[in-house]
Amino acid sequence: MRTLLTALLTSASLVVLSAPAQAQTKIKMVLNWKYQGPQAWFFMAQDKGYFKEEGLDVEIDQGEGSSASITKVAAGAYQAGFGDINALINLAATRPAEAPVGVYMVYNTPPFTVVVKKDSPIKTPKDLEGKTVGGPANDGALRLFPALAKVAKIDASKVNITHMAPNLREQMLLRGQVDAIFGFTNTVYFSAKLVGIDPAKELRFINYADYGMDLYSNAIVFSRSFARDNPKAVTGFIKAVNRAINDTLTNTEAAMDTVMKREPLLKREVEKERLLATIKEEMNHPEIARIGLGDVDPERLKRAISMVVDANSLPRTPSNAEVFDRSFLPPRTERASKL
Repeated sequence: MRTLLTALLTSASLVVLSAPAQAQTKIKMVLNWKYQGPQAWFFMAQDKGYFKEEGLDVEIDQGEGSSASITKVAAGAYQAGFGDINALINLAATRPAEAPVGVYMVYNTPPFTVVVKKDSPIKTPKDLEGKTVGGPANDGALRLFPALAKVAKIDASKVNITHMAPNLREQMLLRGQVDAIFGFTNTVYFSAKLVGIDPAKELRFINYADYGMDLYSNAIVFSRSFARDNPKAVTGFIKAVNRAINDTLTNTEAAMDTVMKREPLLKREVEKERLLATIKEEMNHPEIARIGLGDVDPERLKRAISMVVDANSLPRTPSNAEVFDRSFLPPRTERASKL
């Protein structure tokens, strides 16, 4: 009997010892665009094992535009995405049951712009009437043009809008195939440099922010159902990314190593410059000194929601809570106050 009991205990011990480790929560994430410098923190969180430490198995795919990322998460193809909060507002107003929710605001300063050639007669948004403006179909600035038209008193019916492949945007402008192009300031600026255009000498930027459009831009978003059912995973994901952002701020070269690992053919110095410009110009709104990177100011978000709803004649006005949920944010002391 004693021999049998010993054998059974030994067998049970072997079962316990050989039991697999607890499965990690899988998260598929879609980026805003193809691999670029300003995505470094996602790659750092992956390569440094920050996601793994939070019990997460994260897969990161390239994107097709900031607006497209929102619709991909809404469709259920991804649990997480990095995309335009204004596209999310639009979806929350029209299909609230499907709309994702923002959980960490990354681009807190509006990057939306219309770009013209330096010698163009187009000086203000009003001058776009009678002109042709182009942009990729999923471009955030193009999607927000109705809002710009309203605040800048443009007759949008007099503006001809055309779509083009993203890699043709800057060349089509310089060749005169369009009069202006939509885009994010740093996206156009550095994409121009990559094709041999000197943006400082050859381009001029008409920024939405200069016409009262103090909007938020790209945020980390999650499927509403995933966030509801997996709050610990969302909290861990944001903790890992926030940690990697802090690392990026202190060691840009290490951050760029992770970007180049994904796409060795990128021009490292251009992408590093793009990363630093994004941090300085798109993530450094004065409000972060008060609320910290990642959070939003409730009144500012409310105004932004109203602006998007009004400009697009949307059927309802989503609440702040439908658009952004701060409950997953790391403690204020762990989030940057100045970049």
